Amino acid sequence: MSAVAETVARQAEKRRAFLRVPRPRPGALALNLLTYALAFLVFFPILWTVLTGFKEEADAAATPPVFLFHATFDNFRAVFSANYWSYFENTALLAGGSTVLALLLGLPAAYSLAFNPGKNTPKVLSWVLSTKMLPAVGALIPLIVIYKRVHLFDSRLGMILLYAAFNLPLVIWMMRSFFADLPKEILEASVVDGAGFFRIMTRIVLPLTAPGLAATALLSLIFSWNEFLLAVNLTSANAGTLPVFISSFMTSEALFFAKMSAASTLAVAPVILAGWMAQRSLVRGLTFGAVK
Repeated sequence: MSAVAETVARQAEKRRAFLRVPRPRPGALALNLLTYALAFLVFFPILWTVLTGFKEEADAAATPPVFLFHATFDNFRAVFSANYWSYFENTALLAGGSTVLALLLGLPAAYSLAFNPGKNTPKVLSWVLSTKMLPAVGALIPLIVIYKRVHLFDSRLGMILLYAAFNLPLVIWMMRSFFADLPKEILEASVVDGAGFFRIMTRIVLPLTAPGLAATALLSLIFSWNEFLLAVNLTSANAGTLPVFISSFMTSEALFFAKMSAASTLAVAPVILAGWMAQRSLVRGLTFGAVK
């Protein structure tokens, strides 16, 4: 009888535990389904690009679209044989170099605007932000003329300087907001202890704002990596980037969708991987100082 009683007691306990489990509300379930649907819509172009890279050209250009196809790696072989690594090297150097240069120039400016504000600080911030509102195509012709005269046309140095200049407002605005959230008492104590600007920046400010710095650097890197308009007009054989390389598959003879998709997949893969690896720091950086 004791064994039967124990079995009944365990079953009763399981039923009570099941009843205690909170059941999802219809509104929350609908919101979750909507979130998954929106995430799929955002991700679908990337998925379709990857799938198209494994199709033959006839299947890639077929109408209506072909969902069942024989996968092939010929497009990726064609991309690698078309000097892909040279364009990849240029893109990595230009994006990395411009990000480092933008940080070197933007961090001191953001530090000064955050910790030593003056009466003209709002005007300076507005002017810095206004430079991002200028359409790049509006400055394209003067840039081409200037770069040809100073021999920076189709050069890595010229593109690094240009990308850094375009990313500098982003660095200043983001890092200034992160620096402004730091308690000024820590900096005042460091100054009293005799620490200089370089020591305060490297030992106190940057470690405390590391998530924001990572987010800023990643966004600057992504913007430089994906930039197309300036690269296609200011580069040629020596400093061409991956976006320019992708556009090379659009010729007067035909538009090679499959090869272009394969090149796009290889171009965005490093950025997606870097964003996925740094997603925790990116989220922390973008929400840094939101809750105190």
